[in-house]
Amino acid sequence: MALIPKKQLSETDVQKGLRMVIWDGLAAEVMIAFTGSTFLTAMALLLGASNVQIGLLASMPTITNLSQLISIFLVRKFNNRRAIAVYCAYLARLPLVIAGVIIVLTGHTSVEILLTFLFLYYFFGSIAGPSWNSWMKDMVPENMLGVYFSRRTRLTQMLNVVMSLALAFLLDYIRDFYPDAELQTYAVFFILAGAIGILGGYLLSRAPEPQSKLSHINLVSVFKMPLQNINFRRLLFFNSAWVFATNLGIPFFSAYMLKGLGMPISYVIILNVISQIMSILTIRIWGIFSDKYSNKTIIALSAPIYIASILAWCFVGLFNKAYLNLVWLAGIHFFMGIATAGINLSLTNIGLKLAPNKDAIVYLSVKNIITAVFSSIAPLIGGLLADYFSKIQLTVSVQWNSPNINRIFKILSLHEWNFLFLISATLAIISMEFLIHINEVGEMDKFIVRRIMRTTVRKSLREYFLIGNIINIHDEIRAMLRPKRVKKPDKSASPGG
Repeated sequence: MALIPKKQLSETDVQKGLRMVIWDGLAAEVMIAFTGSTFLTAMALLLGASNVQIGLLASMPTITNLSQLISIFLVRKFNNRRAIAVYCAYLARLPLVIAGVIIVLTGHTSVEILLTFLFLYYFFGSIAGPSWNSWMKDMVPENMLGVYFSRRTRLTQMLNVVMSLALAFLLDYIRDFYPDAELQTYAVFFILAGAIGILGGYLLSRAPEPQSKLSHINLVSVFKMPLQNINFRRLLFFNSAWVFATNLGIPFFSAYMLKGLGMPISYVIILNVISQIMSILTIRIWGIFSDKYSNKTIIALSAPIYIASILAWCFVGLFNKAYLNLVWLAGIHFFMGIATAGINLSLTNIGLKLAPNKDAIVYLSVKNIITAVFSSIAPLIGGLLADYFSKIQLTVSVQWNSPNINRIFKILSLHEWNFLFLISATLAIISMEFLIHINEVGEMDKFIVRRIMRTTVRKSLREYFLIGNIINIHDEIRAMLRPKRVKKPDKSASPGG
């Protein structure tokens, strides 16, 4: 397989690359759906995992980002980002197949074996990440970063919604009627995930790569550059504080619903789907406004919604009736989906935007490595805190006494995971202070953008959130299947047109 970069990409090359990256994204999303965080948490709980092991499982995707140092070394040595991204994608996805086959053949496994194979999966995936990011920065035109990646995310999330729901109902059916086959079902999920992921690697290999221009200064000096860049250093402060705060509690949402509330896995997935649907319906407008104004402004608008949603988790379980708790959880996931779309898109794009072209891979890798340390430590600390707070409970209630009514109303009840969510939200509020000091071209006051967005959404609600996404699906799928024809210039026409 010849994976040689081109000196310059034609319009046809770019369009082909954009299609292939979307196809790889769809294949990767199928893989993610089969090995989604909720399914992995449920599988780990089935194997008897503790809170600390759940935290380790959640931290593994980020702690393995330290392997991005290897990616920088390989890119500087071979200057072939596509080859590194593709081959590491193969190496990352093969362990899923092996793990699944071992479970099918032996009929059992342990949490430690599961963690070992997932470590390999995340380790090689992390090596591929910086090469892919730098490659995409050069291949995708900068003026369409927000629109393109919001479209790619929208398509992958729609696929994830369908897959997750189908798999969740299948798992609940297996649990109810064939409980002895539950572990085998997860094994089949792993085999299919790895196989489809490998197919995605092949599709990614068909996307062209423009030749990158790397600086030739000392590697130690290279790593100092992002830290010496004041504005990029401010981004690192904010991103690190944000991921530490949010990852302290987020990984335990599923564990809380599955173990603490005893909910069926299909309920948990349906709630996650609510978030995904809201992300799908809103990411398009987040992408448009991030390109038009700034990513920093979008974060300033969406982060408070996300923090409020984390705080709302502290009140889950207060209602006596199960359906009221479900309604409350549905509301939380509704707003978390809206906020997540804006935050994830903007955090990715602001890093791409602030990184210089020559040393983009170094800047982005340093960003990923530093934030990885904080986001991987957080779930481990969260697991230890959850164990500590499992023996502690704080209840705030109001008592009403009258001749006819004697009632006690619970206002707040914190225990185990709820304490984590309160701490997580508090630290997230503090982290927002670091965002203020970041400078980004095109930045506009968030209150002005909020007013513009409110007016735009009010005038074009159906187009942006519903019809605009639905009527474009056919055209987007057709565009992926059919190569874009580039109109040949008329030789008789003058250069000026």
